[in-house]
Amino acid sequence: MAKEPSKSLKKIKPIPPMPSSGEGKVPTKGDAQVAQESGSRNAPIINIGIERQDRAAIAEGLSRVLADTYTLYLTTHNFHWNVTGPHFNSLHAMFMDQYTELWGATDVIAERIRALGHYAPGSYAEFSKIATVPDVPQTPPKAMEMVRILVKGHETVSRISREFIPVAEEASDAPTADMLTARCTVHDQTAWMLRSLLED
Repeated sequence: MAKEPSKSLKKIKPIPPMPSSGEGKVPTKGDAQVAQESGSRNAPIINIGIERQDRAAIAEGLSRVLADTYTLYLTTHNFHWNVTGPHFNSLHAMFMDQYTELWGATDVIAERIRALGHYAPGSYAEFSKIATVPDVPQTPPKAMEMVRILVKGHETVSRISREFIPVAEEASDAPTADMLTARCTVHDQTAWMLRSLLED
């Protein structure tokens, strides 16, 4: 009878090729893959304790979060410019606080993608392929409709971010999981504050 191998020995996995869109753990939208792997022959291979295929999956997920965050940022900034009506002063100021926070978040998300060894998407063409948050309406809506749109937008980004927390955790990527958890906290709180404006 053949001797059973020791369970203490970890099986060495070969580095697989880059996963194609839709392969692995990360759901994609429209079969679009935008988080292309970066690197050069002159730089050492990334060795941060996260396997290559996991880094690719996480970067793809973060790209979707980035696209939605940027789209929500642009919508919020548009509403800051175009809000009218009796609540102008308060909404104008609130929207500015919100788009400023979103703008800062896009940098944090994009730089995490880069730290994982992938290029961060940064064009409207790329974002339109993978964003779930709809584009800002061409005709500015009434003030309270703006608020409703932003409630839905923040809830959407929170849901998309939550999809990828388990992916990061499974790959032992605590920085990404913590970042996404923090983003969910911000979006949940902002959605609550905006929703409160619509209650009687």
